[in-house]
Amino acid sequence: MEKLLKYCLNCMLLMLLFSCSNSKDTYSHLSQAERQKLSIEVFNDGSHLPQGSVKSMTRIEKAIAIDPTHCDAVRELSVAYLKRGMPDKWKPQMDKAVACNPELWVGYRGYNYLWFYRDYKKAIADFDATDSLTPDFTEAPQGHSVNFWRGIAYLGLNNYEKSLSYFDKHIDKETKESGEDWVEQEAFLYKAIAHYENNQPEQALESLDKVLHYSKNLTADGKYYKGLILFEKGRCEEAMQFVDNAILDFNNGYFNSRPYVETLRQIYVEDLTQLKTKLGKCLNAPI
Repeated sequence: MEKLLKYCLNCMLLMLLFSCSNSKDTYSHLSQAERQKLSIEVFNDGSHLPQGSVKSMTRIEKAIAIDPTHCDAVRELSVAYLKRGMPDKWKPQMDKAVACNPELWVGYRGYNYLWFYRDYKKAIADFDATDSLTPDFTEAPQGHSVNFWRGIAYLGLNNYEKSLSYFDKHIDKETKESGEDWVEQEAFLYKAIAHYENNQPEQALESLDKVLHYSKNLTADGKYYKGLILFEKGRCEEAMQFVDNAILDFNNGYFNSRPYVETLRQIYVEDLTQLKTKLGKCLNAPI
């Protein structure tokens, strides 16, 4: 029985080695153009699969095995590791994507550092790098300009002067090219927060008015910060109106948030109710 078990194990080992050996040569007969075409087909065939799922990752790994120069697939595999909470796997894979196509993916790596790891210094270094790689235009990883992302990163470091300078640069460029109504509400919100934390309440109120205007008055964050500033100015009755409306907006889903991670300076209903309690004491009235 023992000899039979050893024989079976040896057979299985030989089959495994034979399989691995064959897999290495599976695509060797294809030209580089054919490998590229097949890799794209395999990659696109599973685009409907959830990011980070086993089936999705198997499909991406196959696409990379066919064509290791398929930069989108290399980067997509890093996303799977990121969303599965495997930073030890994400980092080397993301670095491969950056090496494969630095102009496209170095800014995206900075975005990952910013939101998933809160490593603001590394994020800024990548945003600076992508900016220098494309001096003729402003890169926009994940749909926002590097100036917008740098404004947030410097706010995360409590460097208000640089944060405000990058938000101003971003807002000025967007306003000049498309009009102020095309600027993200978050840019005005974070600019207001930077002014508020930098003890510049009047400038903060100016930006908050823009948040209220462009959100069509549906913004828990904008109303919370406006109520907070008015409270600190002793205008408690007016502040209470903003906080009450902020709670309504929050309950209806009109608050700043991000998928997968907590956004920078995210507010919660507890922040609103605590401010309302303070205002109730200020007004000497029941809450």
